[in-house]
Amino acid sequence: MDLLLQEVHALTPLLAAEAAAEAPGAGIDAADLEQAVWVRLLEHPDGVPAEPAGWLRTAVRAEARLARRRTLHEQPYAAEPPAAYDAGPEPAALAAERRRVLRAAVRRLPARCRPLLALLLSPSDPTYREIAGKLGMSQGSLGPMRSRCLGCLRRMLAAEVAPPERRGMEP
Repeated sequence: MDLLLQEVHALTPLLAAEAAAEAPGAGIDAADLEQAVWVRLLEHPDGVPAEPAGWLRTAVRAEARLARRRTLHEQPYAAEPPAAYDAGPEPAALAAERRRVLRAAVRRLPARCRPLLALLLSPSDPTYREIAGKLGMSQGSLGPMRSRCLGCLRRMLAAEVAPPERRGMEP
């Protein structure tokens, strides 16, 4: 294992140089190219090849060719997707229902969590300093408390989600 780490350490500057040379022509980031070659090396069936420097150069060029091919086949969207699905009463009704369910769940939280999450959900969007001042607590303890309260809320909402229906020929 130490031998492998030494070889990898020795190959890193060569790989960085090769990737930096090939990446602009391939239209990708040199770091992405390096990462793809390291993955290719890890997937190599015989471990580190007998001639690692030559294999590395070949692998960088092969990955660059694959990246160029991918960019040739990518097609941009002709236009932005239509906003028709945002129009109408259904999205507004669904959003209102989600807000109603969320507010109802916040009201069922433990007493120490209710005011914190009510302030976090406030339309006035108060800062942490303002929330800490209103609750009479230090700003540093606000984050951990928020995390605990959101975890509690998450568990409550997850319990309200109906389990998936059975499928297939199960009795």
